[in-house]
Amino acid sequence: MATLIHTLADHSDDVNYCAFSSSCLATCSLDKTIRVYSLSTLAELPYSPLAGHTYAVHCCCFSPSGRLLASCSTDGTAALWDTRDGRRLAVLEQPGASPVRVCRFSPRAPWLLAGAADGSLVLWDVRSLKLYRSGKVKGGSLMACAFSPNGNFFVTGSSSGDLTIWDDKMRCLYNEKAHDLGVTCCDISSHPVSDSENGFKYFQMASCGQDNQIKLWLILFADFLGVQLKYKCTLNGHSAPVLACAFSCDGQMIVSGSVDKCVIIYETSTGNTLHTLSQHTRYVTTCAFAPHSPLLATGSMDKTVHIWQLDLKQTYAGDTVENESKVAVEDWSEDDVSAWLCAQDLADFVGLFKMNNIDGKELLNLTKESLANELKIESLGLRNKILQKIEELRMTVISVSVPDEFLCPITRELMNDPVIATDGYSYEREAMENWISTRRSSPMTNLPLQSLMLTPNRTLKMAISRWLESQQK
Repeated sequence: MATLIHTLADHSDDVNYCAFSSSCLATCSLDKTIRVYSLSTLAELPYSPLAGHTYAVHCCCFSPSGRLLASCSTDGTAALWDTRDGRRLAVLEQPGASPVRVCRFSPRAPWLLAGAADGSLVLWDVRSLKLYRSGKVKGGSLMACAFSPNGNFFVTGSSSGDLTIWDDKMRCLYNEKAHDLGVTCCDISSHPVSDSENGFKYFQMASCGQDNQIKLWLILFADFLGVQLKYKCTLNGHSAPVLACAFSCDGQMIVSGSVDKCVIIYETSTGNTLHTLSQHTRYVTTCAFAPHSPLLATGSMDKTVHIWQLDLKQTYAGDTVENESKVAVEDWSEDDVSAWLCAQDLADFVGLFKMNNIDGKELLNLTKESLANELKIESLGLRNKILQKIEELRMTVISVSVPDEFLCPITRELMNDPVIATDGYSYEREAMENWISTRRSSPMTNLPLQSLMLTPNRTLKMAISRWLESQQK
């Protein structure tokens, strides 16, 4: 189930793009601004909106650390912003000054990819703020791009309908005519899948276009084999051009937005439609899943961004998929941990973890110190990557094991001091107090609150206490 929990209506013109970091949501618009919101409260940050572009802002994205926000515009530039205070750190001018349509950070290297209407694409080094590499697609505008999970390759999509695969030296490795009337968006899942024919690990890529279709592809990035792209299937459901597509963090779902004003959520493995959302009143231009919480953002030419909460106990292909519960993870064997490492692109650590008898319980208890001192993993980057994956696992465990009614609708965390607001919903006191300090509307309905009075929900607090006690037995 997907529930509309909030609507952002701060932009004065079409919303072109939205992007999540682990703690923020950024949106950009034809109104020349970028707006940034806190995920914990959905309140706009004090330094927002970010102004500086002289024409429409087409795309925005966060760096892997979340410290940088990039935006690009019809004014022929990409801009870098500091997400801590909103300072504009740099203005990167596209060669030829063509309108910049899309931008993406590399997941591993300090690069920002910017693609423009004249087909030019540039890799910027965000440390030196200098141009690292440049290239150009043939016969069309650059409309879409996505990096491989290791950052060594990237895919671009053009208005001519081509998907092109490049390496980090800006060499064109492969080209495929994918959508007859033009590619509008593409995304690559960070979770590998096995190919039964040869046993290699492929990544799934989604592309969408003016032909009303979403296509799924299997893409292999391997230095020793080169690049392979295999068509998998086509997802139908939209009755008009599809403008946006994105994978969920776990790769199990794909969301799309269309000129038909609808948002469709599909199950990746079967292509089945899970939800069709039709609350936008004009073209849906962008959609994005949050990385570490069950949230989805969709933006539209109706000037709004809808925030949806997803039920992670969704029924997939007739079976209830509940991402591993806390008990299940704690009961993982060493082989289960090995399988998890492989799924997280951490297969190099299987031997080390087995040698140290890391089972599910030990996995959940790993810390920065134990990785460095006990497992002797010297690389800070690798330690951080492992910890990030473990934290994702912990957050998934928490999000699906705690009864939904015990979670604060604002923070999505277990409530400690629940209170009832005049909209009839219960919230964590501190979160709700912070919310009403800046606005007088309900977080759940977006309607005005009749009063700001908060009443302790003692019955709910007792129920949470009893549930916590049961978990400790």
